[in-house]
Amino acid sequence: MPTISIFLGISIRMYFDEHVPAHFHAYYGEESIAIEIETLRILKGNIPPRVLGLVLEWASLHKKELLEDWALAEAHKPLRDIRPLI
Repeated sequence: MPTISIFLGISIRMYFDEHVPAHFHAYYGEESIAIEIETLRILKGNIPPRVLGLVLEWASLHKKELLEDWALAEAHKPLRDIRPLI
């Protein structure tokens, strides 16, 4: 599961061979969440509200890059790093 971005203690990862819809995982400490890329809908998990806001802000800024990484993951190709939220 490659890490594609890290910022403010948040790690953003994507798995190879994942189920649709296209999504990513955000980890913060022991907590994690899966978020659909197109709609930014929470698929499962829970993280603190402030952290969720940061993740959603980052994802909205990088939606195109997230979808590109999703396509790479489906093709079992190396994923590209995405700039952190700074």
